[in-house]
Order: sequence, then structure tokens, then C-alpha cells
Amino acid sequence: MKYSVVVPCYNEEKNLARLMERFEPIYKEMQESDRELELVLVDNGSMDNSHERIQAITRERGWVKEVRVKVNQGYGYGILQGLKACTGEYLFWLHADLQLPPEALLKMFDILESADDPERVFFKGARRNRPLTDRFFTLGMGVFESLYLGVHLRDINGQPTGFSRKFFDSWADPPYDFSLDLFAYATAVKNHLRIERVEVIQSERQEGASSWNTGMMSRFKLIRRTLQYSHSLKKNLKKSREELS
Repeated sequence: MKYSVVVPCYNEEKNLARLMERFEPIYKEMQESDRELELVLVDNGSMDNSHERIQAITRERGWVKEVRVKVNQGYGYGILQGLKACTGEYLFWLHADLQLPPEALLKMFDILESADDPERVFFKGARRNRPLTDRFFTLGMGVFESLYLGVHLRDINGQPTGFSRKFFDSWADPPYDFSLDLFAYATAVKNHLRIERVEVIQSERQEGASSWNTGMMSRFKLIRRTLQYSHSLKKNLKKSREELS
């Protein structure tokens, strides 16, 4: 199998060297087991030297490619551009800040290869070791969205996220912002995909600063935007039919 992993990078120049230090052993382990890995680094409209750093990485590694978004149009937009550029049979994404371990991907790959119907498996990281405030917001959002959308959801923004290319090709009008996590997860549950949660231990960001998580107000803004999007998502889910049977 060939796996593609999308990593959106917005002003992440300080994290890119560490990111590659973590992915190199993953790539080598996959080579030894005759599995293919494609890493897609998305320069999502960065204003630092991320583009130059990514170019240097791709010149030295044939298994890494760059997708460049010159003007940032949102977290989700960058991921979607990366997914469109993937050539793997199974697609994943996770953040560049390394707060969640990319090594969790290997466990997901193992689960996928032992599945009876891998095209109907959807992966979500189950985050552990998080601050109490973050857990409170996550729980509240999960409860609200589950009740509002009529599908059971928890830890909506957990990473890594993974699914088959067939599932990705079925998407209609995915959002360009942080609501992409909600869209993908809710659509998977609505289509009765097998949801696999893999535990991941969250750690502190080591380099740089978050582009969005700047305090309590940023969390409220994220929740507000997600709730606004939930209305249109609910209508779309009602219209959707089983397309992966």
C-alpha cells in the first residue's frame, strides 16, 4: 500500500528540521516492510522562510513533495490542496507543530492493513495529556455537535486523521477553515465508516508559536466559527446518501 501524509505548514520554519527528524525513521521502517510513504508538506501561505526550508527538504528526499499556497486561505484550504496532490491509496493529515506524535501513523497503517474492508476505515487520534481547559472545550463541542448533527462525535479536532482516497473523492463542498475536521469526521460517521481511535499523547510545542491558539478568546472564536458552519453541515448530511457501499 502507498500512504500519503499531508502536513500543513503556516510559519513553521523553526519546526521543519524537527519534523523531518521524526519522519525519517518512519520512512525507513516503512521501506523495510515494503510499504510506500509520501510526505506532502503544504506551505500554507507562510510569511517566514518555510517555503525555502521545504524546498531544501524536497531536494534531498524524493519521498517528500511540496505544495505551495501563496496566499493563506485557511487551515482547511491548505490541507485540501495537499490532499489533492497526494498519490497514495490512503490519505492522512496531522499538524506540523509536533504536539501530537507522527509515530502514531505506523499503528494506523498496521490497523488498516489488517482490516477486512480498509476503504471503510476512518482514523482519528484520541488526544491524551491535555490541559483541563482544552479538555473542557473539546468535551463541550463534542456533546453539542453530537446532539445537533445526530451523529456520535468526540475529540473532533484530534489528529492524525486518515481515510481512503475513495472516501476523499466522495466529498462535496468541504470547508476551508478549521471546520474541515468536523466535516470529515461527521461525514465518515454518517456514512457508517468504521471509526478507529488511536491514542496519542499531546506534548508542548517546542518551537515557534501557534498561529491560532493564542488564548481563551481564540478558542471562543474557533467554537463560534464551527457552530456557524454546523448549520450548513447539518443540511448537507441530511441530503447525503450512502456512497461507499
